[in-house]
Amino acid sequence: MNTNRKNTRTPAGKRIGAVMALALAGTLGAGAPPAPLEAEPAPSLERIAHPDKPRKITAPADAEVSFSREMVTSSHDEDRRLRVLLRRHGADTSGSLSSPLEVPRRTSPFGGRISPITGDPTEFHSGQDFGAPCGTDVAATASGTVISSGWHPYGGGNRVEIDHGGGLVTTYNHLTSSHVRPGQKVDRGQSIATVGTTGASTGCHLHFEVVLNGKHIDPLGWL
Repeated sequence: MNTNRKNTRTPAGKRIGAVMALALAGTLGAGAPPAPLEAEPAPSLERIAHPDKPRKITAPADAEVSFSREMVTSSHDEDRRLRVLLRRHGADTSGSLSSPLEVPRRTSPFGGRISPITGDPTEFHSGQDFGAPCGTDVAATASGTVISSGWHPYGGGNRVEIDHGGGLVTTYNHLTSSHVRPGQKVDRGQSIATVGTTGASTGCHLHFEVVLNGKHIDPLGWL
């Protein structure tokens, strides 16, 4: 065996590389030249610095502005919202009043019930009762003008009525005492009286009424 003969074979790695180069050249030659690669635009410096910053939203100049109930009720001005809702929606309005008590514990609801005074099974209860100790502060549920403050001859005992405009009136009944007088302007949340058990009452509680255009409606839809 002649160990001095030079090995003239091409290494396997070089042969594979040559074959792949020829194949690639044939592929490129057979079709159209490849399209140049386009670089993606670089993000703006502002987007890099503030990746979570919301994008600016624009609208055409003639875009319609909605005055739907949902838009109106997002206002933080509760009394202005109430006036707008009364003007736009009338009797369909709800959820526009503040609570008359800091802790509104519901007892007897609005509507038909058995009278706790007479036992009449067909009595119509014209408001919502809230249980609370006598002497608890009672607040105006919206700004308005006091219509009356004094004794109610039809079972309400010491009673305050407030006109909020737009046909809306609220009444507060069975009070121990009131802090307001007829014609006085009151603000939403202002203390106007204290809980009592005067008139046709079986214990300390507040009988709260909502009257719209002369008709008693369920107060819970407004609170």
